[in-house]
Amino acid sequence: MPTDIEIARAAHPRPIAEVAEDLGLRASQIRMYGDDIAKLDPTVLGEPRRRSGAGRLILVSAITPTPAGEGKTTTSIGLAQGLARLGESTCLALREPSLGPSLGMKGGATGGGLSQVLPMDRINLHFTGDFHAITTAHNLLAALLDNHLYFGNELRIDPRRILWRRVMDMNDRALRGMIVGLGGSKQGVPRETGFDITAASEVMAVLCLAENEADLRERLDRILIGFTYDGEPVTAGKLSGSSAMLALLRDALWPNLVQTLEGTPALVHGGPFANIAHGCNSVIATRMALHLADWAITEAGFGFDLGAEKFFDIKSRVAGLETAAVVLVATLRALKMHGGVPRKALAATDADAVRRGLPNLDKHLENIRQFSAVAVVALNRFASDDESEIAVVRERCEALGVPFAVSDHHGQGGAGAEELARAVLAHADPEPRFTPLYETGAPIPEKILAVAQKMYGATGIELTRQARREIRDLERLGYADLPVCIAKTPGSLSDDPKLRGRPDGFEVTVRSVQVNAGAGFLVVLTGDILRMPGLPRHPLAERIDLVDGEITGLE
Repeated sequence: MPTDIEIARAAHPRPIAEVAEDLGLRASQIRMYGDDIAKLDPTVLGEPRRRSGAGRLILVSAITPTPAGEGKTTTSIGLAQGLARLGESTCLALREPSLGPSLGMKGGATGGGLSQVLPMDRINLHFTGDFHAITTAHNLLAALLDNHLYFGNELRIDPRRILWRRVMDMNDRALRGMIVGLGGSKQGVPRETGFDITAASEVMAVLCLAENEADLRERLDRILIGFTYDGEPVTAGKLSGSSAMLALLRDALWPNLVQTLEGTPALVHGGPFANIAHGCNSVIATRMALHLADWAITEAGFGFDLGAEKFFDIKSRVAGLETAAVVLVATLRALKMHGGVPRKALAATDADAVRRGLPNLDKHLENIRQFSAVAVVALNRFASDDESEIAVVRERCEALGVPFAVSDHHGQGGAGAEELARAVLAHADPEPRFTPLYETGAPIPEKILAVAQKMYGATGIELTRQARREIRDLERLGYADLPVCIAKTPGSLSDDPKLRGRPDGFEVTVRSVQVNAGAGFLVVLTGDILRMPGLPRHPLAERIDLVDGEITGLE
């Protein structure tokens, strides 16, 4: 089979203006980025819905993944194509790829095989510049902060208690910690700081959770950047930085319209990671997909315990979203990994290993039910999958009374996802009402404990001395009623990436609790999780090239 980029390059997409017209959009509501990309004016949401009834939302998540991922984005795209083939009005709402994984280990995030969004190379590398705008807005605030220190520090900001770091859209472990301002009195005030990846930036979270431009301004104003010598909070608004940040984010606030290989519309907008941020695309894009089509398909990063938990407990709370069904993506290779098979042997047929890995699937299905959501299991089929292995998963789903579908969208596109599409149509809840895991007014440790016990299966949590001190400070400052966004390894239900399957008898170690006041949640750092990833020994960047004007090597 050709590579993903070869398939994408051989495609003949429709003019994006035609895709926009099919959604009922006028020329004045779109801003063209060539023939195959457009940005959509968010004020579209203020117009009456053109289609009868209300749009229905489908969330795509997954069991605990292998390092390569289990194909949530590819499944989302395939499902949208399958629904379109059945005559359903459908629009995707996906996250934008970060250059970190695109050039690192995991590769791009535009799907694969015959279930991709186009143009694959532009979306995976620079797209419309949204990530760069977020990076620049974030670093503008950092520059203004250091400039304020240099010119007398009128706000009396304590350099030892500055929270605002810099960001870049790249995996670069060498920048995790540093000292800036060296070189004498003319070079600034020396202090410790470092870099996070842009996908973990609070500006990214703020943009993805903002309702509109006015809400974005208010959220930027609320960003907490540090404390005074007296322990009082200093926000971006006090530093007079939010107005220029908003100006830099003007175009980034508009969702990006592209299409699948089969011409199904897709809104690709925002890209927070789910292991170190809230892992969902923008509220504006999700609402726009619901506004313009009968079915909106979205996804949340990594396993259900990470992105999907945050989708419900953070994004759905903010935006008032109700989910008609959760498609839980499983693969035989992930189940075999949880059954104890080494990574290099996952392609070998081993029905017993699949059976040993089923408790991981069971736990994620239990987690979906805790939100009162309907589950549909989608087995993302690989060429090496054996019917005896598939039968093991089918039998478990039948025993649990959970709808099950084998989906070969990678190899067949929408035609290979029709079984999944029919299962979703048959079982989607006509009147969904989700149940959050916790009440936001509960004490901070109780909210963390609720997620750790209910989602991960932990016996409890262990708060470090630093975390306890930070929680007391957050309570004193009035941030105790915010939801929690737990940063945790994606490789295990626990906070230890080595614990596969369905671990039990473990505690989750909470080493730090920080506030993203603009985004409106508390970031809980667990285990050894880092907010700036590193590159592997041989990153994918080593294979990427420009040959005769065409990009090669993208995955």
